[in-house]
Amino acid sequence: ENEALQPDHQIMSLGIPYVREHLEKTGQKAKFINEMTLWNFSSILHGEQGALNLSASLCHVLKDQGAQEYAANQTREEARHVTAFAKYIKARWGRPRPCGSVLKQLLVDIIEAPEVFKKIIGMQMLVEGLAMGAFAAGYQYNRDPLAKKLFQLVMTDEAFHHKFGKIWADRTIPKMTEDERNTVEDWAAHCFQSLLFNLGSPNQMADVYREFGLDPDKVREEMIKLAQNDERRRERLKSQTNIFRVLIKTLHNAGLITERTRPFYATYVDMDELKAEGDKMVGDDIAEEGIKYLQEINFKDRSARPVSIAAE
Repeated sequence: ENEALQPDHQIMSLGIPYVREHLEKTGQKAKFINEMTLWNFSSILHGEQGALNLSASLCHVLKDQGAQEYAANQTREEARHVTAFAKYIKARWGRPRPCGSVLKQLLVDIIEAPEVFKKIIGMQMLVEGLAMGAFAAGYQYNRDPLAKKLFQLVMTDEAFHHKFGKIWADRTIPKMTEDERNTVEDWAAHCFQSLLFNLGSPNQMADVYREFGLDPDKVREEMIKLAQNDERRRERLKSQTNIFRVLIKTLHNAGLITERTRPFYATYVDMDELKAEGDKMVGDDIAEEGIKYLQEINFKDRSARPVSIAAE
């Protein structure tokens, strides 16, 4: 009700004078920020549930036994994430918000797709790329210590899921024909554009705006004006933790952005700057610190156990 979980600049709609002035006048700004935070957490939960379904479905699609074993292990880890985010949401808000129509459609398309490339690029790169950006931003800006630790520990798993997609791309994409590669590249660009223009749309969260006495249609009109401001949009996409910047870098590192599609992405980010950063992803350092934390716990537990039990 009174203490915001995130700073104002992390909520895009607070950049709209109509929204900000109304919420400040009614004293609801902190509550609004926390409801938007619930929306973000709910989207993450739905994404983790999608990843759980998809990684399970990959077990009988992949031919390599090592890859099958990896998919089975990822299924176990995604189940752990679903449990963690569900418990956090229940403790803070009681229940999650419904899945937004754009994310829902993407998850359904990926899970039901007969093409393996759509499953792996869709989940391991697009959805996991969004997740890594969202988790890194959450870890950096969320004011709840429990949320920060949750994001970090989930990232210790997600960083490896992300890399699996790149390993697959490194081994598979160079063997594709030009037509196959173009098909894959165009599909990735289509998904990116759909997410960029619709994921944060007020249409997705109309009920939330109405609950605060805001007109969703007016918010949408003002949001379009913000989105059409190229300078402002590029400024937002400069942030290392911006989810769409992380997504572009993921596709770039996987070789899914060529000279043919580079101008499309260059509309949103400085591609030369992105290339100069190398392969290192925004969540790698956070995940590495999380792994060290887990190692301390695991080694401490082992040293406290009798040798015979450890051997068993």
